[in-house]
Amino acid sequence: MYSTAVVFSVSHNWIPPFQLKLLLWDGCKVGPGFPAWLQTQRSLLELSLYNVGIVGTIPNWFWKWASNIQAIHLRCNKISGDLSHVLLNNTIFFADSNRFMGQLPHLSSNVACFSMVNNSLSGQISSFLCQKMNGRSKLAILDLSNSAFSGELGHCLVHLQSLIHLNLGSNNLSGKIPEFIGSLVSLKALHLHNFAENKPTGNIPSWIGERTNLMVIRLRSNEFFGDIPQQICRLSSLIVLDLAYNRLSGSIPRAAFVVHQKEGIRISSILPLVRMVDLSCNNLFGGIPAEISSPFGLQSLNLSRNHLMGRIPEKIGGIEYLESLDLSNNHLSGEIPQSITSLTFLSQLDLSYNNFSGRIPSRTQLPSFDALDFIGNPELCGTPLQKNCTENEGPQGEENVEGTEISWFYIGAATGFLVGFWGVCGALQCKRAWRHAFFKFLDSIKDRFMNNVGLDFDMFEMSKGLQPRRKGGKRWW
Repeated sequence: MYSTAVVFSVSHNWIPPFQLKLLLWDGCKVGPGFPAWLQTQRSLLELSLYNVGIVGTIPNWFWKWASNIQAIHLRCNKISGDLSHVLLNNTIFFADSNRFMGQLPHLSSNVACFSMVNNSLSGQISSFLCQKMNGRSKLAILDLSNSAFSGELGHCLVHLQSLIHLNLGSNNLSGKIPEFIGSLVSLKALHLHNFAENKPTGNIPSWIGERTNLMVIRLRSNEFFGDIPQQICRLSSLIVLDLAYNRLSGSIPRAAFVVHQKEGIRISSILPLVRMVDLSCNNLFGGIPAEISSPFGLQSLNLSRNHLMGRIPEKIGGIEYLESLDLSNNHLSGEIPQSITSLTFLSQLDLSYNNFSGRIPSRTQLPSFDALDFIGNPELCGTPLQKNCTENEGPQGEENVEGTEISWFYIGAATGFLVGFWGVCGALQCKRAWRHAFFKFLDSIKDRFMNNVGLDFDMFEMSKGLQPRRKGGKRWW
């Protein structure tokens, strides 16, 4: 049940005449305290108290009572307290967006999903990761982002071989990404972004390309430097690549966007599933690879605030599902390619502060974008900018292309007419016999035409009961 209008109020000593297996109370008004009658439920498998208005600490009876519940959801309340003395045995435990403080609870080997995002938890992250468990850990999802953990990751992550999703972003962690993360063979999502202090430094490790199961890589807002490793092109399952706000240099790997073809038919690309690429706010240089148009499923591309040069690839319109494109604050130049008008899903565009020139393509939705999306390009003109394009702007846009085609059509037609006309007239002027034969042929055509017209006119008059009008036995004309 989900409703913000339902208020569940019973007496403190109420004993319900039922036993529940599922209690999904999302959005209902239950708080401010935990319902005491929950202690009577001995068969409960899943408890969801999402956004129910609970305030304060969890009662002491709760943890022992809840030890046999498979899934507990306590997100979006105002629950506080220290959990360092608690041993969790639940398969799923979500307590995001609360007010928990201190260190993390102990986990049994049965815990598979553990998320405490956006709390006030603190302490050394290694003390949590290195805690001893009875049996092999089943932990698959670990999300402790937006907290205040500190220290280095340590070597204990290597024991979490079932880990699929790891998110430790927006903490105070430090050090390099340990190489043993590469041994987590099941890992599909790695979020180590936006560390507040002592940000991780060094090169992005090359082993990251060995984890071909990775679907999400978010290493933004750190101090990584050096080139983007070519090994990243091996990640055939990658959906999100976010390396923004680092100190990466070098060029954008072309191999990441190469398309395999067989007999001229596209069969796959290196990153066939990628949907979002964010390499903004680095020190990348060189050009935008022409192959970037190959992953046609790409929906968001951000290359802003780098040192990229050259032109926008002519075939950028081939990224047919692109919704967001940000190339601002680079050194790109040349005309905006006409193919960009093929991006019918494009809803966010920023080409500001480059060296683009010529007319902004006027088809589709480009003129509807804000002028700020094109500002900082002195040689750019056309809607939505206030600068109008003059007649000598050069052949920009579809209108000029069509005008050029029409001009050449008339030039070709006139040339053909003159050549044909003078070819015939010249031959008749030079050959007397041809000239006589030509005019004789015209006379015969004229006589045949006049006879046919006269016969039709006679038949018309006779059908009206009139006599054909003749002159001297001949038709009057």
